[in-house]
Amino acid sequence: PPKGKGPQGKRITLKVAKNSVRVAFNGRRCLDLSKMGIATFPKCILELVDVEELDLSRNMLKKIPNIIEKFQNLMWLDLHSNQLDELPAAIGTLRNLTYLNVCNNKLKGLPEELTLLRNLRTLNLGLNCLETIPTTLGTLRELTELGLFDNALTIIPKSVKKLPKLEKLNVKRNPLPEFAKEEKPIDTVKRIESLYLVEKKDLCGSCLQTCQGERDELHKLEDMTPGLSNKPSFLSLVTPNSSARDNQEEWRMK
Repeated sequence: PPKGKGPQGKRITLKVAKNSVRVAFNGRRCLDLSKMGIATFPKCILELVDVEELDLSRNMLKKIPNIIEKFQNLMWLDLHSNQLDELPAAIGTLRNLTYLNVCNNKLKGLPEELTLLRNLRTLNLGLNCLETIPTTLGTLRELTELGLFDNALTIIPKSVKKLPKLEKLNVKRNPLPEFAKEEKPIDTVKRIESLYLVEKKDLCGSCLQTCQGERDELHKLEDMTPGLSNKPSFLSLVTPNSSARDNQEEWRMK
């Protein structure tokens, strides 16, 4: 096979890794190893554990080892679009993480230690194989965005739905009961399909009494509605040829 390529995917050297460190607009140092054909976590990057952001997205990683715990400065970790079927327990040691993206992997479960990431604001678990999520995810009280879309979830724990700062919760395309049958919205306004007009003389006594009663109720409602009965009236504005036209310029001046 060509140099640098092999069954383990592309091998990342320390020199390549050092050249992949970027300084973001916010001043954080980001080690960007995305889209590099990596299939095994490169041990050489342990020389760069002081970075605040690590991007390993769009590779062929099947496992993240527990040595990820060496990256104690990490605030931002992107692992999306790999082949991960689990996350290491050591993920829970990265207490400074505010952003974690593991979207588009093969996760079937989550480590309990994930709930130790109390500073997480964004957590993307979409496009995985999750059938359940732990209720303890509700302890991540700083979460503002949570992606759970495209999984196999049949229930979202109440503790997660009631997270105090949650602004965006995406649960689309899960076999949730509320999505099983899209019910038509209930129309609370009574709508009349047909309207028939009749003269008083054609109504029997009881029907006439009912109609008059409903009309009286309507008048009462109008009287109770503020603004309807005290509408200002401008008698001189009835027609374009009224005396109002002569006074328009004078009003504008005022």
